[in-house]
This record gives sequence, C-alpha cells and structure tokens, in this order.
Amino acid sequence: MNKFPMTAAGFARLQEEYKRLKAVDRPEVIKQIAEARDHGDISENAEYHAARERQSFIEGRLLELEDKISRAEVIDPQTLSGKDVKFGATVTLQDEESDEKATYQIVGEDEADIKERRLSITSPLARALIGKKVGDSVEVSTPRGAKSYEIVRVRFV
Repeated sequence: MNKFPMTAAGFARLQEEYKRLKAVDRPEVIKQIAEARDHGDISENAEYHAARERQSFIEGRLLELEDKISRAEVIDPQTLSGKDVKFGATVTLQDEESDEKATYQIVGEDEADIKERRLSITSPLARALIGKKVGDSVEVSTPRGAKSYEIVRVRFV
C-alpha cells in the first residue's frame, strides 16, 4: 500500500469533504430517492434516476476519500529545512528567457491548484525541481516547447 504526501491543510480538506458527504449529502440523497419513489412509477421518473445517480457518485467518492485518507502521509512544511527542493517547499523560479519570476509551493496531488500557485508533486515542473537547489537551472517540456527556469529561492513555510 503506497503512501502519498500531503500537507496538513490538504488532509483537513479531504476529511471535511468526507464528513460533509457522509453527514449531509448522503442522507439528503436518500431522502430524495424516497420522495421520488412516492411519486409512483420509477421506471420513467427522472427525479428518481437523477437521485440514484447522485447517490452512486457520493458512494464512490466516499470510498475514494477513505482510501486517500488512510494512505496519506501528512507532512508539515514548517518542520522541513534545507536548500534543496522537496515536498512542501515554496520555490521561486525565474524564467531564463523573459526574466519573469513566479513562486509555487509543491503539494500533494489532491491539493494542487495553479491559481493558488500550488503545484502537484506529480506535475512535470515539480518533478524537475525535486532535488535541485538555489542557482540550479531546470528545463521543462511545455505545450509551447521547452522552458528553462533558474531556482532563485527555496523556503519552507
């Protein structure tokens, strides 16, 4: 059974979604199914079929969340240190062509959000950064071609 890294905040979000699905969404959809059944013939009842489909989604998501929660390895980036890039690091990069700077935190798959500048540990850029340190250059293949970045800063917050 493979463990996978996750920050405490990401772990808390998964647990919160699990609790909401189990305590709120699941009972609500069961109620909707019962109400739809009361309307008579369920073979042509769109409300019934929609509720059953929603129930199926909820049950599947609950199983998925149980698995992820049980296999999560919670890592607090504030307890880490060093000069090399690893999980939880907040990395400032400088594009070697345009000199633009961008800062990203390397997080678990379920926490990734590019708008929030959080990169999945499995993303091509994060994989290229792991193990590198300040001053190193990395090259990453993008849809627009290869891009080169210099690591300007590595910190753990």
